[in-house]
Amino acid sequence: MPLGAPQVFQNGLFLTYCSCFELILIELTIEYIPNFSSKIGQKREPERSMSEPTKKNTEPQKPSKMKVNDKLIRIIGVQFFGIVIPNATGLISSNDRSAMYLLGAYAYFILLAGLIWQGNRYFLFRLQKRFDWFIHPLQKTVVLLAMNVFYTVPLVIGMLVLWFIMIGAPVDWQIIKVTAIVCVVSVVFITHVYETVFLIKQRQDDMVKGEQLERAKAQAELEALKNQIDPHFMFNSLNSLSYLIDENQEKAKQFTESLAEVYRYILSNKDRELVILEDELAFLHKYLALLKLRFGEALKVNFSVDSNQQSEYLIPPISIFIALENVVKHNEISQASPLTTEVSLEGEELYVRNSIVRKKSIVHSTKIGLNNLKERFTMIVGKETEVQDDGRTFELMMPLLKLTS
Repeated sequence: MPLGAPQVFQNGLFLTYCSCFELILIELTIEYIPNFSSKIGQKREPERSMSEPTKKNTEPQKPSKMKVNDKLIRIIGVQFFGIVIPNATGLISSNDRSAMYLLGAYAYFILLAGLIWQGNRYFLFRLQKRFDWFIHPLQKTVVLLAMNVFYTVPLVIGMLVLWFIMIGAPVDWQIIKVTAIVCVVSVVFITHVYETVFLIKQRQDDMVKGEQLERAKAQAELEALKNQIDPHFMFNSLNSLSYLIDENQEKAKQFTESLAEVYRYILSNKDRELVILEDELAFLHKYLALLKLRFGEALKVNFSVDSNQQSEYLIPPISIFIALENVVKHNEISQASPLTTEVSLEGEELYVRNSIVRKKSIVHSTKIGLNNLKERFTMIVGKETEVQDDGRTFELMMPLLKLTS
């Protein structure tokens, strides 16, 4: 005997639809979010070495076109609804005729379920391009419900009337009414699933786009900081050269020749975010050779860095160089006032310490050097440099990144 609408829901049909809705939501969400199944099987891009030059292109990538990989869910869902709804509404019962009849009946109602699903899915995807939940939520809700009802109800009525004619039975409008209601409710549930997935994806795309913009901004700021190194280095080098020309022209000539080798290192590493500490210290010794031409034995730099650990850490390039430039610029260095500087590795931090012998003459400071270091370390290493100045000793701490084996 045909079931009425109250009996349908009493027999657990509503709970069945809710369970199906939850299953579809979970499956679609897993398929839709790139960090899950859509990443499985993809070839990983080769990782860039931390010391390789970074690409100049800092434009954020465009978000991928919205797609839903719901093929499997559609196949399962169409068959599920095509079998469950006719049994729940009394269109088919286990006592009905032969196996061939049941097979043909289920095929017919699976076809109906497929038409309902595909049609509503088509309209939903078309509507997705026209309305945004965050801009027109009320309009979209009204249009979605109208589409669900005005497409599903006429289709169900037409297909069921045709079904009764095909089997030679009188049209049972009560069963048609109940079936149409159940189909509309099911369509609303499935539409909600799709819209939930769309919102998840839109939220994720917004987050990815925001991260890409932040990364692009940080990269642009980093490039600007790197570009400060060249003029800063040349400014200080020309100051040193100007001093040597007045004091000792032969040393000035040697300084000019050695300057090229030092500057070559700066140019070759300017576009790198990190270099091995060992390479940075090797460059520093070349730079100290330049300083020796100017200051002789008045400047002493002592190193307390274990040679076995030099290859275990990474540091932004030209960092120790800038730290020593700061020492030379702000302190009196002469045979009468020798200056000792210590470079030491303590844990995962590199320290540059020097006694303070302030210059008597006023030296204009652009404050580029230490500010440049602080910002570069914050952006690249994720930690700031720290400065301690008690009036007698100046200390600069630079955090390092340890290479993982």
